[in-house]
Amino acid sequence: MAERRVEVSLTRRGVRGTARLLDDRAPLTCAAVWDALPLSGDVYHAKYARNEIYALFPPFAESEPPLENPTVTPIPGDLCYFSFAGAELGTKAYGYDREVKPGTTVVDLALFYERNNLLLNGDVGWVPGIVWGQVVEGLPELADACNDLWRTGAAGETLSFRRA
Repeated sequence: MAERRVEVSLTRRGVRGTARLLDDRAPLTCAAVWDALPLSGDVYHAKYARNEIYALFPPFAESEPPLENPTVTPIPGDLCYFSFAGAELGTKAYGYDREVKPGTTVVDLALFYERNNLLLNGDVGWVPGIVWGQVVEGLPELADACNDLWRTGAAGETLSFRRA
Protein backbone atom coordinates (compact mmCIF):
# COMPACT_ATOMS: atom_id res chain seq x y z
CA MET A 1 0.00 0.00 0.00
CA ALA A 2 1.30 3.47 -0.87
CA GLU A 3 1.93 5.78 2.06
CA ARG A 4 -1.21 7.78 2.84
CA ARG A 5 -1.05 11.35 4.07
CA VAL A 6 -3.46 13.68 5.84
CA GLU A 7 -3.45 17.46 6.03
CA VAL A 8 -3.98 18.78 9.57
CA SER A 9 -4.95 22.43 9.84
CA LEU A 10 -6.10 25.19 12.13
CA THR A 11 -8.46 26.92 9.74
CA ARG A 12 -8.74 30.47 11.11
CA ARG A 13 -5.02 30.72 11.77
CA GLY A 14 -4.26 29.43 8.25
CA VAL A 15 -1.69 26.92 9.50
CA ARG A 16 -1.34 23.39 8.16
CA GLY A 17 0.90 20.39 8.35
CA THR A 18 1.09 17.00 6.71
CA ALA A 19 0.96 13.70 8.56
CA ARG A 20 1.62 10.19 7.35
CA LEU A 21 -0.80 7.51 8.42
CA LEU A 22 0.70 4.68 10.48
CA ASP A 23 -1.09 1.94 8.54
CA ASP A 24 1.48 -0.64 9.64
CA ARG A 25 0.88 0.05 13.35
CA ALA A 26 -2.79 1.05 13.53
CA PRO A 27 -4.44 -0.33 10.38
CA LEU A 28 -8.03 -0.42 11.66
CA THR A 29 -7.91 3.08 13.09
CA CYS A 30 -6.22 4.47 9.97
CA ALA A 31 -8.87 2.87 7.77
CA ALA A 32 -11.70 4.31 9.90
CA VAL A 33 -10.24 7.82 9.88
CA TRP A 34 -9.31 7.73 6.18
CA ASP A 35 -12.80 6.60 5.17
CA ALA A 36 -14.39 9.38 7.26
CA LEU A 37 -12.29 12.25 5.86
CA PRO A 38 -12.70 15.17 5.63
CA LEU A 39 -13.40 15.89 9.30
CA SER A 40 -13.56 19.30 10.92
CA GLY A 41 -14.71 20.55 14.33
CA ASP A 42 -14.31 23.13 17.06
CA VAL A 43 -10.84 22.89 18.55
CA TYR A 44 -10.11 22.54 22.27
CA HIS A 45 -6.79 22.78 24.07
CA ALA A 46 -6.13 20.05 26.64
CA LYS A 47 -6.04 20.91 30.33
CA TYR A 48 -4.23 17.89 31.75
CA ALA A 49 -2.40 16.17 28.89
CA ARG A 50 -0.42 19.39 28.38
CA ASN A 51 0.52 20.04 24.76
CA GLU A 52 -2.56 18.72 22.98
CA ILE A 53 -5.32 20.14 20.83
CA TYR A 54 -8.35 18.11 19.82
CA ALA A 55 -11.73 18.14 18.10
CA LEU A 56 -14.76 15.99 18.91
CA PHE A 57 -16.83 14.00 16.44
CA PRO A 58 -19.76 11.62 16.44
CA PRO A 59 -18.68 8.02 15.86
CA PHE A 60 -17.70 7.42 12.25
CA ALA A 61 -16.27 3.89 12.26
CA GLU A 62 -18.46 0.88 11.55
CA SER A 63 -17.22 -0.41 14.90
CA GLU A 64 -14.78 1.26 17.26
CA PRO A 65 -11.18 0.24 16.57
CA PRO A 66 -9.35 -1.79 19.21
CA LEU A 67 -6.57 -0.20 21.22
CA GLU A 68 -3.85 -0.64 18.58
CA ASN A 69 -0.51 1.19 18.80
CA PRO A 70 -1.47 2.63 22.21
CA THR A 71 0.36 5.28 24.17
CA VAL A 72 -0.01 7.29 27.36
CA THR A 73 3.09 9.37 26.52
CA PRO A 74 2.50 10.87 23.06
CA ILE A 75 5.40 12.67 21.40
CA PRO A 76 5.39 15.85 19.27
CA GLY A 77 3.56 15.26 16.01
CA ASP A 78 1.50 12.28 17.19
CA LEU A 79 -2.11 12.13 16.01
CA CYS A 80 -4.19 10.16 18.48
CA TYR A 81 -7.67 8.66 18.43
CA PHE A 82 -9.77 8.38 21.58
CA SER A 83 -13.29 7.06 22.01
CA PHE A 84 -15.34 7.86 25.09
CA ALA A 85 -18.62 6.14 25.89
CA GLY A 86 -21.59 7.58 27.73
CA ALA A 87 -20.78 10.27 30.26
CA GLU A 88 -17.24 8.93 30.83
CA LEU A 89 -15.73 12.39 30.55
CA GLY A 90 -19.02 14.26 30.32
CA THR A 91 -18.15 17.73 31.49
CA LYS A 92 -18.21 21.08 29.74
CA ALA A 93 -14.66 21.68 30.95
CA TYR A 94 -13.38 19.11 28.44
CA GLY A 95 -15.77 20.05 25.65
CA TYR A 96 -17.70 16.82 26.13
CA ASP A 97 -21.00 18.57 26.73
CA ARG A 98 -22.90 17.31 23.69
CA GLU A 99 -25.16 14.31 23.93
CA VAL A 100 -22.97 12.47 26.42
CA LYS A 101 -25.74 10.37 27.90
CA PRO A 102 -25.43 6.61 28.32
CA GLY A 103 -25.22 4.78 25.02
CA THR A 104 -23.55 7.55 23.04
CA THR A 105 -19.94 7.74 21.98
CA VAL A 106 -17.68 10.72 21.36
CA VAL A 107 -14.60 10.39 19.15
CA ASP A 108 -11.69 12.66 19.98
CA LEU A 109 -8.99 13.25 17.34
CA ALA A 110 -5.96 14.93 18.86
CA LEU A 111 -2.67 16.49 17.81
CA PHE A 112 0.23 16.56 20.26
CA TYR A 113 2.57 19.41 19.40
CA GLU A 114 5.26 19.48 22.10
CA ARG A 115 7.05 17.14 24.52
CA ASN A 116 6.25 16.00 28.06
CA ASN A 117 2.67 14.79 27.57
CA LEU A 118 1.07 12.34 29.94
CA LEU A 119 -2.41 10.91 29.37
CA LEU A 120 -3.43 10.76 33.01
CA ASN A 121 -6.82 12.20 33.93
CA GLY A 122 -7.46 13.01 37.57
CA ASP A 123 -11.06 11.78 37.31
CA VAL A 124 -10.56 8.43 35.57
CA GLY A 125 -6.84 7.58 35.58
CA TRP A 126 -4.84 6.50 32.54
CA VAL A 127 -6.41 7.33 29.17
CA PRO A 128 -4.44 5.52 26.45
CA GLY A 129 -4.78 6.82 22.92
CA ILE A 130 -4.27 5.14 19.57
CA VAL A 131 -1.42 6.74 17.62
CA TRP A 132 -2.66 6.65 14.02
CA GLY A 133 -0.53 9.35 12.38
CA GLN A 134 2.68 11.34 12.67
CA VAL A 135 3.11 14.93 11.45
CA VAL A 136 6.07 14.96 9.05
CA GLU A 137 5.80 18.50 7.63
CA GLY A 138 4.77 21.77 9.26
CA LEU A 139 4.99 20.77 12.93
CA PRO A 140 6.91 23.91 14.06
CA GLU A 141 4.24 26.15 12.52
CA LEU A 142 1.44 24.07 14.00
CA ALA A 143 3.14 24.15 17.42
CA ASP A 144 3.41 27.95 17.28
CA ALA A 145 -0.29 28.19 16.39
CA CYS A 146 -1.21 25.74 19.18
CA ASN A 147 0.73 27.82 21.71
CA ASP A 148 -1.08 30.91 20.44
CA LEU A 149 -4.38 29.06 20.80
CA TRP A 150 -3.43 28.22 24.41
CA ARG A 151 -2.62 31.87 25.19
CA THR A 152 -5.34 33.68 23.24
CA GLY A 153 -8.16 31.15 23.17
CA ALA A 154 -9.76 28.60 20.90
CA ALA A 155 -13.09 30.33 20.28
CA GLY A 156 -13.89 30.40 16.59
CA GLU A 157 -11.02 28.09 15.61
CA THR A 158 -11.47 24.79 13.78
CA LEU A 159 -9.24 21.72 13.68
CA SER A 160 -9.53 20.01 10.30
CA PHE A 161 -8.29 16.75 8.82
CA ARG A 162 -8.43 15.96 5.11
CA ARG A 163 -6.68 13.72 2.63
CA ALA A 164 -3.44 15.26 1.38
